[in-house]
Amino acid sequence: MEDGKKMNKLNVLYEDNHVIVVEKGYNIPVQEDDSKDKDLLNMVKDYVKLKYNKPGNVYIGLVHRLDRPVGGIIVFARTSKAASRLSEQIRNKMINKNYIALVNNHIPEKGTLIDYIVKDPITYTSKIVDKSVGKESILEYKLIKYIKDKSLIDINLITGRHHQIRIQLANAGYPIYGDQRYGKDEKKIQIYLYAYKLSFYHPITNKLMEFENKPNWIGELQ
Repeated sequence: MEDGKKMNKLNVLYEDNHVIVVEKGYNIPVQEDDSKDKDLLNMVKDYVKLKYNKPGNVYIGLVHRLDRPVGGIIVFARTSKAASRLSEQIRNKMINKNYIALVNNHIPEKGTLIDYIVKDPITYTSKIVDKSVGKESILEYKLIKYIKDKSLIDINLITGRHHQIRIQLANAGYPIYGDQRYGKDEKKIQIYLYAYKLSFYHPITNKLMEFENKPNWIGELQ
């Protein structure tokens, strides 16, 4: 599996004057964190600054995130208007995100997980709690195939809570392979969770934009 430290070159899937869609490598923070490691937001800013010879600060709007260990497709806004309109689409659940994951154990062929999640700001983890306390969290999944004692699944994320996919699957008895926080796999294993499909409406033209990119580790499973 490709690791974030090796992925120095930005993989741009699409760009225009309003949005830029890129692949986030594993172990790269979306924005600067306490580690001070190179983050994706600044990588995109550097890319735009260099490619278009932009003087001074470059505006790049962060409208959604992926967990640091997770790889996949992410869109950034290149103008404040685009950022505002994309954020509105997220609020209105008009942006669709699909993930592919390898989970431990044999999961039923399809299902919907509904839980209530609360984030712990001290431990930076999430936990499933009573309905009266947590935020409703929904995901749908379908089985792609069983691989030995594991399951390869396609996930349609309905809500976007902190660590939602990871905690919901672990709670259901199917922790994601390589999840060091909610699973019990060896630390040397990278998490097998990847945001492989993203669709949204272009913030200016309103055209439906759809992107798909499979992770490298899919080839390892054949």
